[in-house]
Amino acid sequence: MLLTLTTTHRPATDLGYLLVKHPDRVQSFDLPAGVAHVFYPEADDARCTAALLLDIDPQRLGAGRGRGRKQAATPESFTLGQYVNDRAYAASSLLSSALSSVFRSALRGESRDRPELAGTAIPLEVRVPVLRCRGGADLAVRLFTPLGWTVTATPVPLDEQHPDWGDSRYVDLLLTGTLRVADALNHLYVLLPVLDDAKHYWVAPDEIDKLLRAGAGWLADHPERGLITRRYLAHRRALAGQALARLAELRLADEPPADDSVDEAAPTQQRDGARASLAVRRREAVLSALAASGASRVLDLGCGGGALLTALAADRRYAEIVGTDVSTHALTLAARRLRLDRLPERQRDRIRLWQSALTYRDDRLRGWDAAVLMEVIEHVDPPRLPALEDAVLGHARPGTVVVTTPNAEYNVRYEGLGAGRFRHADHRFEWTRAEFAEWVTRVADTYGYTAVLSGVGDDDPEVGSPTQMAVLTSTDKAWKEETTR
Repeated sequence: MLLTLTTTHRPATDLGYLLVKHPDRVQSFDLPAGVAHVFYPEADDARCTAALLLDIDPQRLGAGRGRGRKQAATPESFTLGQYVNDRAYAASSLLSSALSSVFRSALRGESRDRPELAGTAIPLEVRVPVLRCRGGADLAVRLFTPLGWTVTATPVPLDEQHPDWGDSRYVDLLLTGTLRVADALNHLYVLLPVLDDAKHYWVAPDEIDKLLRAGAGWLADHPERGLITRRYLAHRRALAGQALARLAELRLADEPPADDSVDEAAPTQQRDGARASLAVRRREAVLSALAASGASRVLDLGCGGGALLTALAADRRYAEIVGTDVSTHALTLAARRLRLDRLPERQRDRIRLWQSALTYRDDRLRGWDAAVLMEVIEHVDPPRLPALEDAVLGHARPGTVVVTTPNAEYNVRYEGLGAGRFRHADHRFEWTRAEFAEWVTRVADTYGYTAVLSGVGDDDPEVGSPTQMAVLTSTDKAWKEETTR
């Protein structure tokens, strides 16, 4: 079972940094179903290829069935099916699991040595010479083409000596495109078992979270998201229904609204249609803080669909505006919302959109007047928050940092939002006012900022405001002197 990943980005051997696998070594990894080997058939400045070879042990694979963990049914579910099958030769969910185990950091888009390259789209070629494709070559084209790949799916004949016998169920898959390595690996992680349409393990509810993590930024808008979801979840209708419902929520959250009248669900006591939505009031609060700071060069970190960027672009006091997001889909939406292709050249030159991960240092973000993290930090896994703090407050070090985040105490005022539930499916946490204040105080002391806390939205005497905001101002005299020259 083989998969190769090739790039011609120079120096091409930087692929080893992205995959965290050295091109001069053969590395082997013991997995439940066999052994995975990573090696480089070619590696020079012009072209580099990484190969993942999965050597399946049929006895190990068969032994897993007797350990009390129920497995998903497959087309090989007959008496000797666990030993007599194509699992050792054709790409399947076993290869997807190997990708997850062997290239864990690369799937997350992390690279300690080449963080900027990890966030950059580079020319890639993926080859899977034998892939079982239930639905034929046409299905492979339908699944990969919307993701930016040029797809060549060549049916493998049953017998080359007897072409009249027709084609087998397998295809030789070749993908070419310019994408981030992380995006390429996540596409493969999800779609290999989808095309195979058979999983080698029991599909539990936590598979929904795996699917949504790997499909972040592309699955919600994929024209075949229903088929992908059902097959990935082994046709378990209840799980597929839950996943599709969450994808629908993500589509609504990521899609630029026709107007600014709707954001979070309306609190039970706030249904006055004449009142500005929380989204508008939050944006106005951020803009007011930026204006008070005197900033003219502003970063919108985690800009999403570009609502704040649009407001910044409309204000002439801001000479330079940059929106960053880890999601290329979000940046596409932001560009559409800003109408960048229609703006006069002078206006367009004020605005730039950069793909960047906030948990990695990015030299492009250093020395700006102000940065905004509007409803961003709650989307970061708590163990990754120190990396964000270091990248933004320590390395980029803008003069002013404006942070907004939900107030968890206020969630009781939202109808249907039960205990323990978050306002958005992708939130990793939501802080109380005390928790947020503690975090703000700590990072301000650590990185040399003063901080002012406030609330956004109607102040409830019991639970506070729906949004909490902090404005951090640098105490670094060197930075202040530099910005006043």
